[in-house]
Amino acid sequence: MKETKMLRLLLLAGAALATTPAAAQDDAVRTATARAMPQLMTLYRDLHASPELSTREVQTAAKLAKLARAEGFAVTEKVGGTGVVAVLENGPGPVLLLRADMDGLPVTEATGLPFASKVRATTDEGRESGVMHACGHDTHMAAWVGTMRNLKAMRGQWSGTLVMIAQPAEEKGLGAKAMLDDGLYTRFPKPQHVLAFHDSASLKAGQLGVRRGYTMANVDSVDVLVKGVGGHGAAPASTKDPIVLGARIVGALQTLLSREIDPQNPAVVTVGSFAGGTSHNVIGDEATLLITVRSYAPEVRKHLLDGIARIARGEAIAAGMPEDRMPVVTIRDGFTPAVFNTDAMADRVERVFTSRFGKDRVEAVPPGMVGEDFSRFWLADETIESALFWVGGVPAAKWDAAKAGGAALPSLHSATWAPDAEAVVSTATEAMTAAALDVLKKG
Repeated sequence: MKETKMLRLLLLAGAALATTPAAAQDDAVRTATARAMPQLMTLYRDLHASPELSTREVQTAAKLAKLARAEGFAVTEKVGGTGVVAVLENGPGPVLLLRADMDGLPVTEATGLPFASKVRATTDEGRESGVMHACGHDTHMAAWVGTMRNLKAMRGQWSGTLVMIAQPAEEKGLGAKAMLDDGLYTRFPKPQHVLAFHDSASLKAGQLGVRRGYTMANVDSVDVLVKGVGGHGAAPASTKDPIVLGARIVGALQTLLSREIDPQNPAVVTVGSFAGGTSHNVIGDEATLLITVRSYAPEVRKHLLDGIARIARGEAIAAGMPEDRMPVVTIRDGFTPAVFNTDAMADRVERVFTSRFGKDRVEAVPPGMVGEDFSRFWLADETIESALFWVGGVPAAKWDAAKAGGAALPSLHSATWAPDAEAVVSTATEAMTAAALDVLKKG
């Protein structure tokens, strides 16, 4: 590695050193992370170029399992499908679980990166698509490996048990539940603490985001089959038009938020698809609405889901539909519960990060309406201390240009999302290692 590149990696891992306590500026964690970066970036580029869709992460899981075995971890594969569990016991003390997710998305990459994915696959819905790590799970896995190597090398500095899991199917909200259902907390040491991070398209590269309480939302997918009585488009009086009824339902759904939910309780109901009819001059028998529902509080979630069914039925009655032609409302499998950061774990990581990186690099971020099934590891036992934090990925030049009124920044899941991977992986590896050492510190 050229000396200038090593310097850049050290700066990425320790930016804003002027505000960082002197004791944290030159320590083993930062140095080890910087030295590991060439190998971690090679791994990152390989993972980026070879993504696999949810539940199909066979080759990805095999790579991570091999790397964990090389570090001396006891590795079990095929947990909850393609999940990997790697355990390192290192004396008495707490059990800490660190998670990375493995799956890519059915997105055709348009980043222009030299190692861009060219993978194509057929989705579970039967659509052919490109496949891309458009949510940054490749950075998550690379930092997971970096953290694993750091903690193995530093095992003289901590005591306890480390459980590192590579999780499938986060994008479908299925993988965490599948691993838990397959005995994650019974076949392996049960954690008292769980920790993960997610790259962010809303933070400048190398920034860290932490918050207490709800940080990501409940996510539900709802299908509404609107039934009607079809006929000729020139004779609507002889029909019951499902498109008109569907439009009434879409309009009425807006009152769920504006008139039924306390405005201090965040919630979203979005009709993402409205499909019906086959021809200009034919009124069909059916139309379909596909709805995403987002919330935090369980009681708000229930009110929204019950309200969708109530409004759909009420509008159908108002339209004169007979009982046997009432809308059919289906709540799809794959519900993702809201991510909740416990006070103790959120405070711990914030303290560790502020001490290490300086307060200018640690932000109190607002909650988001995106979903993450990391929530299930806490919900399975709410005595567990849990936190998911953010690591900024927006390249500095693009961030500065956007702040100056330039082009809009791509979001996660965008075909053009290309984070500053060196900043994400180095920052996340150092942050995860430091947090783990704090949880597992001797004495």
